[in-house]
Amino acid sequence: MNSFLIAMRQATSLTRASNLVEATRVIQDMLVGRRAADPQVSAGLVIVDAPPSRHPKPFQIDPDAEIIEPGAQQAAGLSGRSEGDRSRRLRKPLGETLRILREVRDGPGAFASIPGIGLQERSKHGSSPVAASGAEFLTRSYSCAAGARTYKLYIPAPAQGQPRGLVVMLHGCKQNPDDFATGTGMNTVAEAHGLLVAYPHQTGTDNASSCWNWFRPGDQRRDAGEPCIIAGITAEIMAQFGLDRRRVFVAGLSAGGAMAAVMRETYPELYGAVGIHSGLAYGSANDVMSAFSAMRGDAAVLSRPKPRHPSTPQVRTIVFQGGADRTVHPSNAERIVATTIPPGPHATIQTKADQSVGNRPYTRKIFTNALGQPTLEYWLVEGAGHAWSGGDARGSYADERGPSATGEMVRFFLESGNG
Repeated sequence: MNSFLIAMRQATSLTRASNLVEATRVIQDMLVGRRAADPQVSAGLVIVDAPPSRHPKPFQIDPDAEIIEPGAQQAAGLSGRSEGDRSRRLRKPLGETLRILREVRDGPGAFASIPGIGLQERSKHGSSPVAASGAEFLTRSYSCAAGARTYKLYIPAPAQGQPRGLVVMLHGCKQNPDDFATGTGMNTVAEAHGLLVAYPHQTGTDNASSCWNWFRPGDQRRDAGEPCIIAGITAEIMAQFGLDRRRVFVAGLSAGGAMAAVMRETYPELYGAVGIHSGLAYGSANDVMSAFSAMRGDAAVLSRPKPRHPSTPQVRTIVFQGGADRTVHPSNAERIVATTIPPGPHATIQTKADQSVGNRPYTRKIFTNALGQPTLEYWLVEGAGHAWSGGDARGSYADERGPSATGEMVRFFLESGNG
């Protein structure tokens, strides 16, 4: 039996049963070429491996069948909603879903996994992140009503004095804190400026590919889901070291970059600036399928950005994007910029094209507000793919040729943090 059809049958049944985590895993396995088992669904909606039938029935797709999308609440059966409420969830024809998945499957390696990309599990050469003499790189944990995560915290050497700020770094899919710290080199730059660096850890328990769930409605809201957990980690460190928001920043790559955009919108009072590398704008997707569509730059299916949380400060933003990125289409960076341009008739744009020795050429746009203060930078790196610009090749998805996203983000953060 065709493994693609088997996987789609299994994913369809799971989605209709609101078991989205398992459905996502089945789709991921199919996309990366792992063969799906012919399943049977028990009364408890648990998928078990069934022995092959001696007389299997031919599998046919009902062209009128539909995939049920989660809409605003993914776990409808657990939220106390009525059957009438559940019936109003968004639906997508199965034929359209299959079309998108076939394009993903047959594409040029752009979608190795769930939204956010199939990044490698650990540093390429098993190297440990850099820690200066006297510095610490600690493993901690945080829990709240929304859930729990471990995180790594880099504390600069005491010779730097009291830490001067904090950068919260959100890794991409299939990465972990050590790998991300190695690939970005953030600890080295942070040490030079006396900054703390926190690396929250998303595991396979919370997402099959260790992606931050930037595309789920339940993880796009304030005081709920993963934003609540990341904000809690941030606030905990701020309280311990006596930091205020002008010196607190959040940045991420890919799925982590998309989640950094979520943090900018849901907790703007916590962060003085945000860095988004190869990410997506807040509100670009509300389920797995729309996330795939958004990543490939299919503007026809992108949802409108959700409104900014009211009565909160503007968060300065720096965006990095590879011009040859075949995983997150560069149009996503343009969309981030379009939704972040400073308001008011006096906003100005400065454009500079340059190339330093050994690095890729780039175009840098600086947007200023009515007071002439830079509030948005956009770096488009020509020829760069889906990788951290100017990173360390010992980490996964890092492009050594630069320019240095780490150096430029920290420079932008500290400039916007008033020294």
